[in-house]
Amino acid sequence: MSGHSKWNNIKHKKEKTDAQKAKVFTKIGKEISVAVKEGGADPTSNSKLRDLIIKAKANNVPNDNIDRIIKKAAGGDGGNYDEIVYEGYGIGGVAVIVETLTDNRNRTSADVRHYFDKFGGNMGTSGCVSFMFDTKGVIVIEAEDVDEDKLFEDIIECGAEDMSNEGEVFEIYTAPAEVGSVAEALEKLGYTYVSAEAEKVPQNYVTLSDDEQVLKMRKLLDALEDNDDVQNVWHNWEE
Repeated sequence: MSGHSKWNNIKHKKEKTDAQKAKVFTKIGKEISVAVKEGGADPTSNSKLRDLIIKAKANNVPNDNIDRIIKKAAGGDGGNYDEIVYEGYGIGGVAVIVETLTDNRNRTSADVRHYFDKFGGNMGTSGCVSFMFDTKGVIVIEAEDVDEDKLFEDIIECGAEDMSNEGEVFEIYTAPAEVGSVAEALEKLGYTYVSAEAEKVPQNYVTLSDDEQVLKMRKLLDALEDNDDVQNVWHNWEE
């Protein structure tokens, strides 16, 4: 299982996070709000909320912000959002999955379709590309000063399934529902992770060799990720 494209995506998102922290905090806040309304405000009994708190901390969301969002949602505030997933192809046949939380389905659908059309892709029907991805819990740990053999022993002990060495980082794979508990267990052993969440991991990757195609694909991803209704964008482009 190759994850080097995943690590490039994380680096790209981290650069954007540094420049647009308020937008990132807002998006994670929406996810937390939905999780609280669906499963309650206690992360010990609401695994989705627990995993989102871990995601928020990995993105440097302050604890006070997290607590405030949870209390607000538990009190019935925080807005009502529908979870809608769009699928399609970017230029060059790159498979793209767009996960959204929206209070206006028509607006979000129109926006996503517009981005696909504008940058050389096309939005498809539900299920048209999702079969090309596996849902995995993915924990990313920077490789510097980490002993690979010891890490592998520890991840198995903590309940992970597998691990890959991607040079700059180690990617640890878990069942989707176990990513939070494994990340917490590794943290207790002294490891620091870059990210920890359920991911859509491509089974195969697509390479774009033409500079114009690369530019259009990057513009498509940027437009999608900058949209306030879009939570996650998964793709199989080998950047």
